[in-house]
Amino acid sequence: MNSAPAPEGLPPGLRFLKFLVIVLTLTMIVGVITIVWVIVTRMPQAMQRPADLPDSITLPDGTRATAFTQGSDWYAVVTADDRILIFDRATGALRQTVTLRGGT
Repeated sequence: MNSAPAPEGLPPGLRFLKFLVIVLTLTMIVGVITIVWVIVTRMPQAMQRPADLPDSITLPDGTRATAFTQGSDWYAVVTADDRILIFDRATGALRQTVTLRGGT
């Protein structure tokens, strides 16, 4: 014979913890949806080619490019044979060649 009263609900501390878990879950769901929305809406803009890149670059024969960078009125190509070729942006002419020396 069990004369103990039946429990009517969760204790107050546990009820508050349950509420916090629900709020955290909703916050995480809203956060993930927001991050996905930002990535989807910004990605087409990030994939566009910058307007000021040259259409083509003519490198000396036998030269293979490994990197590219640009400034306001120049662009540079780093080659596989450790040279930096600096070109004029307006004319495309080679301005300067910098030879890199290896190692320590």
